[in-house]
Amino acid sequence: MPEIGQRICVVGTTGCGKTTLAATLAELLNIPHIELDALHWGTNWEEPPPDVFREKVTQALSANAWVTDGNYGKARDITWNRANTLIWLDYPLPIIYWRLLRRTIKRTFTREALWNDNIESAYNQFFTRDSLFYYAATTYKHRRQSYRKIIQEKQYPHLQVIIHSHPRQTRTWLRKVSTTTQQNRIEHHDT
Repeated sequence: MPEIGQRICVVGTTGCGKTTLAATLAELLNIPHIELDALHWGTNWEEPPPDVFREKVTQALSANAWVTDGNYGKARDITWNRANTLIWLDYPLPIIYWRLLRRTIKRTFTREALWNDNIESAYNQFFTRDSLFYYAATTYKHRRQSYRKIIQEKQYPHLQVIIHSHPRQTRTWLRKVSTTTQQNRIEHHDT
């Protein structure tokens, strides 16, 4: 398995598991996890002006090692240029919907506080155009086409690109990363 680098971007459609994978990788590699959503969403789901968001991203990614998750096109030039590895969770839409449904039910019924104490409401998630289900459906095809084009045209030629098309593939890959990381720690400790 090739080295995955120390600056990793995890991307994919809303609800695919970007944050979970990024947090797991950050823990395995012992490097910071930076959620772009946490930099983006203010109190009451307010969005910062693009220049403010870009500055937050620039500052957060100034370290030598990190794992970040999120798709924000308005900061892609910052995140992808700084990264050395891109992991795209390119899962089928039914899998994404299932994951999104489980997550949304959990968050709305437990009233889980997200970034800046924002809370998802069942009404917004199931009955409005602010719904993540609606967002996933309306961005899925375009995002896939866009990412494919960017990758095929090698717009970021320095990136090692890893594409997973199913959660099983991701889990298998993650086990290999875990094993490799543990072996490297043992070898480093023995020297």
